[in-house]
Amino acid sequence: QVQLVESGGGLVQAGGSLILSCVVSERTFSTCFIAWFQQAPAKEREFIAAITWSRSDTNYANSVKGRFTISRDNAKNTVYLQMNILKPDDTAVYYCAGGPPYSSTNYYRPNRYNYWGQGTQVTVSS
Repeated sequence: QVQLVESGGGLVQAGGSLILSCVVSERTFSTCFIAWFQQAPAKEREFIAAITWSRSDTNYANSVKGRFTISRDNAKNTVYLQMNILKPDDTAVYYCAGGPPYSSTNYYRPNRYNYWGQGTQVTVSS
């Protein structure tokens, strides 16, 4: 059973930075594309960023472009989300998710991902 484990969340002031990590137990076809999502209270889960293990292509939501950076370390089976210039609106639980190869039509949809981590809370104070 593939597992994804996030870490790195916490409390930070607006304008600060955090880096989240997602360790993937097994790189398979079903986890070759890794994404980060955020879910704020009473809101739907929203796509943030995504990356593949084998290519340098990345995808970002417009709301985080220029502030967040997704990267990977294949040797450690780990995907990172560097979050800079954090805003109170970034407050949410952040999840990493593993899914099949990139598709331009649905890479941002939560229901395409088969494996999810437990989530890590990020709170940005004003």
